[in-house]
Amino acid sequence: MADLEKALASYFKEMAFFQEKLLKGLQNLMELKDIDVAPTPKQLVYKEDKVQLFHYKPDEVKCPIPLLVVYALVNRQYMMDLQENRSLFRNLLREGIDLYVIDWGYPTKLDKYLTMEDYIYGYLNNCVDFVRRSTKNPKINLLGVCQGGTFSAIYSALFPEKIKNLILMVAPIDFHTKDGLLNVWAQAMDVDLMVDVFGNIPGDFMNIGFLWLKPFQLILDKYVGLLDNIDDENVVRNFLRMEKWIFDSPDQAGECFRKFVKELYKENKLIKGEFYLGKRKVDLKNITMPVLNIFGEQDHLVPPSCSRPLKKYVGTSDYTELAYPVGHIGMYVSSKTQKNLAPTVAKWLIERSKKKKSSPKKKASKNKKAKT
Repeated sequence: MADLEKALASYFKEMAFFQEKLLKGLQNLMELKDIDVAPTPKQLVYKEDKVQLFHYKPDEVKCPIPLLVVYALVNRQYMMDLQENRSLFRNLLREGIDLYVIDWGYPTKLDKYLTMEDYIYGYLNNCVDFVRRSTKNPKINLLGVCQGGTFSAIYSALFPEKIKNLILMVAPIDFHTKDGLLNVWAQAMDVDLMVDVFGNIPGDFMNIGFLWLKPFQLILDKYVGLLDNIDDENVVRNFLRMEKWIFDSPDQAGECFRKFVKELYKENKLIKGEFYLGKRKVDLKNITMPVLNIFGEQDHLVPPSCSRPLKKYVGTSDYTELAYPVGHIGMYVSSKTQKNLAPTVAKWLIERSKKKKSSPKKKASKNKKAKT
């Protein structure tokens, strides 16, 4: 009997503790107003249709060549500036990088006929030229992220005379890897039917697909973790910032999505040397500028085997790889990268931005693994 009473007392005590914690969490949620993201100050310097170009100016410029960031069309670029203590943008500014960032905006039904040519020959090229003119630099540095990394590699191969240094982050290059479930799914995707029915591919549809790539961790586990810390206001704020970004997904312009999936994911034309943008063939050997290729060892969206092959196809000997023990999003929000990533990128850029010429490819350089 005494054991039963002791067990019941322990049970009710635990229930009271949980209820108190839950009430505190509900109070935190009720008192929260808008969730702040993208805290780093910026200035709108160029606008074309729905595309905007922002300038982030450092207190002291240490790199003589400005850096243009090209994010993916899916999701939003403020993942790289999610909050003050988790911001690659802010960290790059502290290192003296003069930073420009493209915001692709939100396509509407009127944009369903936008093609990859429109995005790369049009919007991206116009942003590059704006930065070149406004900073009086014939060449600029380019940093492409995820799909934006693929765009940046294609652009650098087509316009090597405009790019001083190329950085790719978690960027897919070899789309026929078996390591990524997304790459496998894409092989069975009827992209023509999707585009013909939807016009633009809905952002919500894309989100569902991404969540089901890791359903336990991305759908269940994170909410269990929130309940464990729901009485901590900072944890709740950080959780809601991430949720805001995850579900802030623009629709995908139909024709651009069609070409990207069919010719890259399905047919892998980029590394086969068969990819054309408009009438121009994209030859990765034309990437003769220095290249820094960064990827996450635990990335389930763009696994290392999707990014690493770039080394075999570029035309430069100044090629460096950095591997971090993080996932796709962890590259920007993980404590493992906050102290190391921006200084490493800045040092690499500053050293090469002072050089007048880059070296043609002679032999493969040794890969490097990031120390965190």
